Amino acid sequence: MRPDTPAENVDHPAEAARLERTAARYPEDAEALLLQAAAHLELAGDRPAATALYDRLLSSPDNLETPHLVRALKASNLWEYGHEAEARAIIDGVRAASPRDPAPWVIVAESLESHDELEAAQETFTEGVSLLLTDVPEPPYSTHPLLFGRHRVRRMLGVPHDEWDTLADTLHSSSVSLDELHDPKRVWSLGSDNPAELEAEISRLRAELGAFREALSRPFPVAVLHWPEGELAELVGSYASLAEEYPSHEEHLATIEGSLRELAASGTPNLGIVTGTVPSYEAFAASEGASPGDVDLLPQYATTLAARGRAVVWPPQRGASCWCGSGDSYANCHGRTEA
Repeated sequence: MRPDTPAENVDHPAEAARLERTAARYPEDAEALLLQAAAHLELAGDRPAATALYDRLLSSPDNLETPHLVRALKASNLWEYGHEAEARAIIDGVRAASPRDPAPWVIVAESLESHDELEAAQETFTEGVSLLLTDVPEPPYSTHPLLFGRHRVRRMLGVPHDEWDTLADTLHSSSVSLDELHDPKRVWSLGSDNPAELEAEISRLRAELGAFREALSRPFPVAVLHWPEGELAELVGSYASLAEEYPSHEEHLATIEGSLRELAASGTPNLGIVTGTVPSYEAFAASEGASPGDVDLLPQYATTLAARGRAVVWPPQRGASCWCGSGDSYANCHGRTEA
């Protein structure tokens, strides 16, 4: 389904079933695909079926890449159909776990917000922001919803701006400021008989819709392809035409980090890394009717992996391991800033 497909034109149960079938074909991508399927079931109003998918994923938490995200989504879904006590317990568990991924923080905070728990929502947004963005020179794209959500809730509570709110204002790119978009009085203007007030509100809504469409237009990161050392050796050994593209593994890793830094410096948001394997790449080449030795196939493979939910966010969150698989922290590995 394209991200701009109108919701009324989507058969959500059918889309969920399609994604479940795809997950069966690609078990290595089952987590991302089943999360998408659960989202369609929620949109279809079949919340118990969505919960069943979340439970299916959580039945083997050791194999999950994002267990806190799955729990957060389950909690949000449960609360929507009357299981408040269980949802609250899961939310408390997610907060106590202090995940390094911003997505679970956003989901549980927005769940609290949607049920008028504004103080708890503000506390949750603030916990996530403090954990992930303290002493971080440039907030990663994936953390922007944390800052924007915190700004929105604090605006609803009528509390003064602080440094995090100022940072959110700075990162916000729409022509309408966050203060306007998050103004609690906007709801009153929708019932106004004053044409000027209504016209101003329409302009704000258009700006908000534009920002929303911009976010939807990038449903997965701009991904750079990474080969682990053993996989790269097998790839180049099997397809000599790729040796020029990959002179050495060390140079390959340096090229990845350099490319991502250049993209970030140019203002490209939502960057990520996908890790390839030779069997997966060969299967992809066969599906495209192309030779695995074709250099032009590599970026297509990267994009396909990203679309299947295989991308990890770059740069890694503070304190996280380096993307290269060395086991060292990113700050002490490829994240080092040369003097």
